[in-house]
Amino acid sequence: MVISVEITEKSFGSKLLYSDVRLEIQEGEKVGLIGRNGTGKTTLFHVLTGEDTDYQGQLHVRNGATVVSSRQEHHGFEHKTVMEYILGELPEYEELVHIIDTYPQTMGSNQAKMQKFSDALQRFNDLAYYEIESEIEQAFDRYQIDKAHMHHKLGQLSGGQKRMVELIKMQRSRGDVTLIDEPTNHMDYVAKQTFINWLRGAKEAALVITHDRDVLNNVDRIIEIRDGLSYSYTGNYTAYLRTNKSKVTSEVSAYDQIQKRILTLQDDVRRFQRMKEKARDPGTIRRFKGQEQQARVELAGLQDVEKPSFWIDQDTARDMSQKMTSQYSKYKATNIKVRTRKTNNDSSGRTLIKADGLSLGYDNTALFDNISFILGEGERLRIHGRNGAGKTTIVQAVMAAAQQTKYQSEVLAGELEVEKELNIGLYEQSIDPTYLDMNLEDAIESIYRQRNLPINPQNIKRLLSDYLFEPNSDGKTPVELLSGGQKARLQIISMLAGDPHILILDEPTNHLDLPSIEELENALLQYHGAVIYVSHDSFFADKLAGETISLSA
Repeated sequence: MVISVEITEKSFGSKLLYSDVRLEIQEGEKVGLIGRNGTGKTTLFHVLTGEDTDYQGQLHVRNGATVVSSRQEHHGFEHKTVMEYILGELPEYEELVHIIDTYPQTMGSNQAKMQKFSDALQRFNDLAYYEIESEIEQAFDRYQIDKAHMHHKLGQLSGGQKRMVELIKMQRSRGDVTLIDEPTNHMDYVAKQTFINWLRGAKEAALVITHDRDVLNNVDRIIEIRDGLSYSYTGNYTAYLRTNKSKVTSEVSAYDQIQKRILTLQDDVRRFQRMKEKARDPGTIRRFKGQEQQARVELAGLQDVEKPSFWIDQDTARDMSQKMTSQYSKYKATNIKVRTRKTNNDSSGRTLIKADGLSLGYDNTALFDNISFILGEGERLRIHGRNGAGKTTIVQAVMAAAQQTKYQSEVLAGELEVEKELNIGLYEQSIDPTYLDMNLEDAIESIYRQRNLPINPQNIKRLLSDYLFEPNSDGKTPVELLSGGQKARLQIISMLAGDPHILILDEPTNHLDLPSIEELENALLQYHGAVIYVSHDSFFADKLAGETISLSA
């Protein structure tokens, strides 16, 4: 065992986050950590790194073991070069370099300092730090990142590039256990496969927060945080789905029995109360009173049982019996409600967007050449390619053509035709900075007002409820303080405002939990308009299907 934690209570204010979370990771084990948005996955990482000690329980790290974790934000590091940042984060590196660089000038014949200097040289060699820059260059090659970025300021990098720098840093740290939060967000398919290859072959243990089903299919075990508890499932994502179905159906049956017993006890209480009131014999009255009290005690205990958050993926759920399907539908966890107009079978099938031999680029240099496609109402189009291949550029061009504004890129060849006054709903990877200082209610109102759409407080509260926000408390939360999953749900609200003709989605599954991804997939399959999407989630792409265009210069 490398690391273990047992948390009997962890709260935020009046909210109980964990009531019994237990986690243990063995040497070399690869574990996926999943759970609904807001269940405390990132908080658990802070507990494991020792940053958060405000809980009841125990954390145990094997003597001498090194715990390495990813950083989500890079405030304060923007002015460091990428190489400086990586080296500065490696275990013992800066301390050893300081000793090796400074002791020769100060140690003289001091035996203690001479020994410390000798030990530092040996440790530096043991950690293979003499070849460190060469190793980092090789890692940049594996992720197919331009090695010139090694000497750029960290603040100049894109979100996806920073994510890969974090992975290179952690992989080269060679800790005993590595904690990685959403590693494949913003990654293209090459970088994602490089990460998965590392995960499969790494000697160190890894705990990965992710809802990327491709990654989850390459772990040894999955731990789910649900209702303040932790559940361990041996095997990968495919095995998890089977085991989860068995576990949840048993829990649903048990909860259904509790509900039936509650109804029986409520009838018993009323019956014993009537019989007590009608009885005249003191002994009979005492007997019915005792039976009533006994029923009330049992009833109170059962009514205190909270309904678990039941979720079974819909593909697995199709194989359940009719009785279990009925029970599960009655008790399953609340999910987001994505409201779209459904596909119209009598649709005119008119062409909305047409590209013919299109080439876009900058400074007379093409990002991609000779792209052609026709997108009609109700059709789906996937744009596939490396980061930097022009996926965002073609989306921007479609938006500019629809709004009849100037392209940000140059049209080097071909044509792009977009139906006039086309209403487009856009899901971007990050929230528009305009909304960050607003609270959630004001952001939703602003989104609707900017598009001249009707909105009122009642509509806002309905939207908040539909997307699993708590209308009274979450509505006043600044958008900047929302979690990644909450921001993703706000992006969906923004995308669907005004019932657009076309939806354009850029990596929409980033930050969403598994039930929310499934609900989004279902809504997009029923959506009446056209869909253009960029996604490196193979499960999502298989579900939406449609034509695929691959971008390459």
